[in-house]
Amino acid sequence: MRTGLSVPAACLAALALPLAAVPASAETADPPPPDRIVIDVNTVNGSGCRAGTTAVAAASDNTAFTVTYSDYLAQAGGGSNPTEFRKNCQINLNVHVPQGFTYAIAGADYRGFAHLEDGASGMEKANYYHQGMAQTTPVSHTIRGGYSDNWQFSDRTDVSELVFKPCGEDRNFNINTELRVYKGTSDAAKTSFMAFDSTDGSVRTTYHFAWKKCLG
Repeated sequence: MRTGLSVPAACLAALALPLAAVPASAETADPPPPDRIVIDVNTVNGSGCRAGTTAVAAASDNTAFTVTYSDYLAQAGGGSNPTEFRKNCQINLNVHVPQGFTYAIAGADYRGFAHLEDGASGMEKANYYHQGMAQTTPVSHTIRGGYSDNWQFSDRTDVSELVFKPCGEDRNFNINTELRVYKGTSDAAKTSFMAFDSTDGSVRTTYHFAWKKCLG
């Protein structure tokens, strides 16, 4: 897996391990199917995605889908509750794809905003997988304070490492994300935070599809 980072490199630490190989039931890369895909949200659970604060939408060209959070923020220091240093979210999706096609996730772009005092740090971690199949290795990224700006992490998977949903099988897709903030050596009276949204609330996490035509 290749990992691209768009915040200053000195602020970040990235970890990425390979995914499983592509099943033999799929051919090499294909264009997206012409018919629209439909994504149903089965369940949303976690301290970072209370009911009504998460939305999922497929792109009109079937190349990706987005997840939007409106209340996903971890914080530490100041008057923060000790439990607020960690927030997480688990989303279970039913991705309806046109007959004769299957998909993998080729990459993900995670975006948000962070305000971290000197000595504090924030971490974003995520993984995703098809139900009943091996989970991908969680990939984590760290930002170190002082930092106060939007952030973005882009994870990409090599074609040879893509994990496709088996053709003809009905398997839901699971997304796990997590944010953590550590006050470290920062002033305990000052609050540091890291969020999966921006100051204008328009930031989305984007998951990019890779498509294959099923054989037979």
